[in-house]
Amino acid sequence: MGFYPHDVIRPSASPERMRERLLAYYTDWKTAFVRPGCTEGTLRVHSPDAAYPAIAEGQGYGLVAAVSMATLDSGARELFDGLLGFVLEHPSRNDPDLMAAELDARCAERAGGDSATDGDLDIAYALLLADRAWGSTGRHDYRELAVRRIRAIERSTVNRDSGLMLLGDWSTEGTRLYGTSRTSDWNPLYFRAFQAATGDPRWAAITRAHLSAIDRLQRRHSPRTGLLPDFVRGDGPAPVTGRVLETVHDDDYGFNACRTPWRLGLDALLTGDAVTTAAARRMTAWFRSVTGDDPGRVGSGYALDGTRYRADADNAFWAPLAVSAMTDPTAQPWLDALWERLATSRVDPRDYFGDTLQLQAMIIVSGNYPRPD
Repeated sequence: MGFYPHDVIRPSASPERMRERLLAYYTDWKTAFVRPGCTEGTLRVHSPDAAYPAIAEGQGYGLVAAVSMATLDSGARELFDGLLGFVLEHPSRNDPDLMAAELDARCAERAGGDSATDGDLDIAYALLLADRAWGSTGRHDYRELAVRRIRAIERSTVNRDSGLMLLGDWSTEGTRLYGTSRTSDWNPLYFRAFQAATGDPRWAAITRAHLSAIDRLQRRHSPRTGLLPDFVRGDGPAPVTGRVLETVHDDDYGFNACRTPWRLGLDALLTGDAVTTAAARRMTAWFRSVTGDDPGRVGSGYALDGTRYRADADNAFWAPLAVSAMTDPTAQPWLDALWERLATSRVDPRDYFGDTLQLQAMIIVSGNYPRPD
């Protein structure tokens, strides 16, 4: 029996051993990255390797991790509420139902105080999971907060032309980056849940737009590898050309798109969707072919044709591949090798991004991610 409705394999390690390693990693992750907020009772996820030491993305990841660990950590709800208190204290200046993306060590909003879509997506979905895990009659009404944030995401961070996610509530119609979308924000699982929570049919159209974009990008721009670029133009869609927001590799599979095997693989595991399953399997097959089932040979940057431009290993790149591996019936050796590397890796307090992505992957691969209703 699988862990999820549509997984086809799981690691050969025992569930007990996987829970043990997950708990050890999660405990070390909390020690390294959970810090007090700037007001009593709040907590924040510390991001020493990001532009600022507190970012919306990190709070979203922390909230998802906390509620996912609800059955294994008696302090999970306290952690969740502490992080949520921090989130609610820092609204975006553009849409106050979203979070300001970047904050300094004194918890002051920086870089304009506007939002980043990835953070709000995880925050909203974590709130739905919290309502399912604990109900909404405590310190916070999780469901009401989730619905408010989902509605804000739809009104402020969806491109009206393409139906794809915008970069944040600062990317408005007529501005230079309005047509640009980040593939690691393409979370069909979340969009389906948002539709169910709100009854808003626009989320069905948003889901379809993203599924179509995933399929078209792989078929037209990476038919051999299945890799997605960090950023795309909405027309087509097609990879951007060169640097548009972060680096000269914005059109490659870099430190944003490395999250797509996790995002798309999770949707495949929980919904069985044909597009996300095929997408996850394409990436799995290609990484297996170029690494010989050795996770240590996964680089940290690729052109869409598979040319590797950074050879150094980074858990932000190899850890998410364990999620997509669970969709492929032929990938047992690969999944077992990935789990062994997950189980034996240690938290580095300087590496918030990679270690936090690794925690997300370990929660899923060990069978501890919340199943759908």
